[in-house]
Order: sequence, then C-alpha cells, then structure tokens
Amino acid sequence: MTLSSKHRKILAAIFADPVRSNVAWADIERFLLALGAELSEGRGSRVRIYLNGVRAVFHRPHPKKETDKGALRSMRRFLTETQNAPEE
Repeated sequence: MTLSSKHRKILAAIFADPVRSNVAWADIERFLLALGAELSEGRGSRVRIYLNGVRAVFHRPHPKKETDKGALRSMRRFLTETQNAPEE
C-alpha cells in the first residue's frame, strides 16, 4: 500500500514527540480509510474502527475539530496493535 504525502504527514503528526494537540480528527479518519479501516458510527460522538483484526472505539472531538493529546496517544497504541496483529 502506498500512502499519499498528506497521509504520511498525518501519520508523522500522530507519532510526533511531544504529542501534538492540533491534529484534525477528520484527517485521522481519512488516513484510517486509506489504510483500509472500516469505520462505523456509534452512539453520540463515538466511532468504531476495525483495522487488521483490531477493533477500537474513539470519540470524535467536539466542539473543537482537533484531537486531544490523550486520544492521539490512544490512536498510537491502536495503530501499533494493528501492525502487530496476526494476518486474517
């Protein structure tokens, strides 16, 4: 799979140190879709994500559009788990 330069920038922003607080959630969702993730709506602001056999639930930020540092740390863990998940 080849990621666009925009997707590579989002990946770098997710794993940047120190943790950033200015990454738009919509950009993260587009990045996940490019990776082949399945996204589905949950109750309220929840979004369910399924990628490489790993499931997670995140809350879309509101009223701001930027993802907070805690959610970015969780996204890091999720992406790391999906890379270590056994192939289906």
